[in-house]
Amino acid sequence: MSQNRPAPSFSVISGAQVSEVLDGRGKEVVDLIEATYRLHGEGDTVNPPSYFLRFPDRPSSRIIALPASVGGQVRTDGLKWISSFPENVAAGIPRASAVLILNDHETGYPFACLESSIISAVRTAASAALAADRLSATRARPRRIGFFGAGLIARFIHRLLRDTGWTFDEVGVHDLSAEHAAGFGAYLAHSGEQGALTVHETPEDLIRSSDLIVFATVAGAPHVTDPALFGHNPVVLHVSLRDLAPEVVLTGTNIVDDVEHCLKANTSLHLAEQRLGHRDFVDGTLYDVLTGKLSPAADRPVFFSPFGLGVLDLAVGKHVYDAVRESGQLHVVDDFFHEMRRYG
Repeated sequence: MSQNRPAPSFSVISGAQVSEVLDGRGKEVVDLIEATYRLHGEGDTVNPPSYFLRFPDRPSSRIIALPASVGGQVRTDGLKWISSFPENVAAGIPRASAVLILNDHETGYPFACLESSIISAVRTAASAALAADRLSATRARPRRIGFFGAGLIARFIHRLLRDTGWTFDEVGVHDLSAEHAAGFGAYLAHSGEQGALTVHETPEDLIRSSDLIVFATVAGAPHVTDPALFGHNPVVLHVSLRDLAPEVVLTGTNIVDDVEHCLKANTSLHLAEQRLGHRDFVDGTLYDVLTGKLSPAADRPVFFSPFGLGVLDLAVGKHVYDAVRESGQLHVVDDFFHEMRRYG
């Protein structure tokens, strides 16, 4: 005799609602990201390879599917569907747009669709903030930060660092677009940033002037090739994955969030692997750092290259869903699932 379950519901959560839940809660989100990395390191997640939808007539654009499943207290499956269309920026709209689908762990039914460009940016920034904190533990805490790329991800990383207690004496920025660099400077002033702002004309000046460097570009191939630029042993958050030439990353300690995900699709680390024929230059994962298995030396640059795991989106998305539900503000789509009787 089959058991009757209540008819599943389906909700839509807007970007405004997502923002309301996450704004100003950087420490809470970073703690959530750390917990999810620990679940991933313990094997309590499923995070298969992402699928890239590319277009012969639009080679700079792509849409990526990131399926994932998280155990622990999250117990949610789902999919992030995120597009990257760089030419959007010239049209005055953000490069990336995304939705996140959450599926019930027991039935597989999707129960929510969330606007996810904010979730994606926040989890990326929280991952970077977590890494910056833990990878700086063996050296003097950086006081000079440099942003290579002045878009939305750079803004969110700065915000998460600020929300988790970071302060800086100097803030540098370099972008191929003077307009974007100026816009980022205006954001910093509005944010209350107290560090002295410098817009650097050259990448070399930015790198040499920074102890904590954030690469947040849309580069498709390495463009920073001189290892000597990193001779002062900075902490490098290589969020965009393809900025650094193999000869650069091979001079430092290399930390990833997931080895299999990071060493593919011609990332800087993948190119280094192709050159060497092995992966021995990858020192470990952020999970190794979190658990004390790995402690990066202070006498070398340290490069954190996070692929950006779908399990992180799921954890943040489920957190947002729970908060909106508890507030009584869920927008439920009535009768979204219509054919619920096996024989009509």
